[in-house]
Amino acid sequence: MARDTPRRSSGRRSPWAAAALIGIGLLITGGVYAGASAAMASTEPTAVASTLTVEDGQKLFQANCATCHGLDLQGSEEGPALYGVGELSVHFQMSTGRMPLQMQGPQAPQKPVQFTDEQIAAIGAYIQDAAPGPSFPDAEVLDGQGDESHGGELFRINCAMCHNVAGAGGALTEGKYAPALHTTSELNMYAAMVTGPQNMPVFNDMTLTTEEKRDVITYLLYLQDNESAGGFSLGSLGPVSEGLFIWIFGIGSLIAITVWITAKSN
Repeated sequence: MARDTPRRSSGRRSPWAAAALIGIGLLITGGVYAGASAAMASTEPTAVASTLTVEDGQKLFQANCATCHGLDLQGSEEGPALYGVGELSVHFQMSTGRMPLQMQGPQAPQKPVQFTDEQIAAIGAYIQDAAPGPSFPDAEVLDGQGDESHGGELFRINCAMCHNVAGAGGALTEGKYAPALHTTSELNMYAAMVTGPQNMPVFNDMTLTTEEKRDVITYLLYLQDNESAGGFSLGSLGPVSEGLFIWIFGIGSLIAITVWITAKSN
């Protein structure tokens, strides 16, 4: 009696295997990037009362900041003078990790914060005492209870050309960029408008009143708290990211279907 010989597997892989592996790889890469970005973003909501004194702030400044900004805040070739910058600017720059500056470049990037909240408050108090400047606003300005519709209109007129209409940030000239605002705290939103860090203009009360600044902050908080109504936001970067998505998944799907039809016909 003839023995039945077992049929060997052809070893052909499913045409969907490669597409599945690519999709899984993209998802893992995107998840790791999103997690790393969230970990590095600063989310400090308000100024913290410090138990350190102005003298403590002076010592911290002289030990960590005076090399660039001078012992008497007079500045140097490595850093600007700090006359009139105020504690609000100090909080913005240090609570986002922009200062101390890691290296010279087109602009100071956000990075992990180097000091505690109390130390930042003490340094700010020293600079405010030595050369007064913009200070912290009333709590009402940061409460997120302004007119978000009016704030959105003001943001689109004054800010969207750099920060994107959805606050997703964007590229500027000479290697500079406007940062995304999706994790920016209320206090740092206000501080940026008042102090005009780096490439941002100063929005004084003649340009935007305190109430209008409150409305802009309310609008940005609305964007942070509400998901995109149209589904996947794709970074809210407009046609570039949308076209890339269509190219990878749309064209990729057509190629996968073509390979599958060819395999079936053979």
